[in-house]
Amino acid sequence: MIQINNLCKSYGKKPVLEEVSMCLTEGHIYGLVGANGSGKTTLFSCLTHQTDYQGEVLTGHPYPRIGYMPTSVFFYPYMKGCEYIEFCLAARGEKMDKNLVASLNRLFDLPLHEYATAYSTGMKKKLVFLTLLMQRNDIFLLDEPFNGLDLDACVVLKQLLLKLREQKKLILLSSHIISSLTDICDEIHYLHQHTILRTYNQSMFDYIEQDIVDDRLGQKLEEVTKVLKIEKTKVDEVLGCEIQVTQD
Repeated sequence: MIQINNLCKSYGKKPVLEEVSMCLTEGHIYGLVGANGSGKTTLFSCLTHQTDYQGEVLTGHPYPRIGYMPTSVFFYPYMKGCEYIEFCLAARGEKMDKNLVASLNRLFDLPLHEYATAYSTGMKKKLVFLTLLMQRNDIFLLDEPFNGLDLDACVVLKQLLLKLREQKKLILLSSHIISSLTDICDEIHYLHQHTILRTYNQSMFDYIEQDIVDDRLGQKLEEVTKVLKIEKTKVDEVLGCEIQVTQD
């Protein structure tokens, strides 16, 4: 369980998060949506205690096993994929089970004996997630986990997250691809103007995109539509006829 009460974070005089409150429980997948700069990554940094904040973050266990995937993954130079896994497990006081790694890697198809810095963005994300699975975490905090993944990897990740939910794990993930969240989430939180503006359950998912349009894009879309109508009128005048679209 993660209980967030009135969490606030500012950089200097610039507020990033204001009065953020959420209650996240085991056996559920929670989504987090918001524009660039809305504070999603900062919220993850607060939950993992990488930055200070005001407010309260409570967990149901004094020392929960939390696995975190940042949006930008860092690897030490000249560290192979298998060495990264071993390093992260050693940090938890655990040894690497090579058979288990090989079994999991059948899903990810990673060149574990090559340098991780040479991996593509999607391969780096897969390596981190494979490692989080090896650590047997209770809580998974995933910042843009679908970014850079190919089609097969997206399907695998979604299926594994659903399996983790069945195992009563707690999962919070962010994404700019709303459909990647609506496919698997129990609730989606909309971060806007530094706070959680709305929380959607599954019966309300169809309203998310329209709410984003209403909150952020309505006026901009209307202005663009007007410009396009003007441009079409000008072209019509030059051609002296209506523009027609032909279909084969």
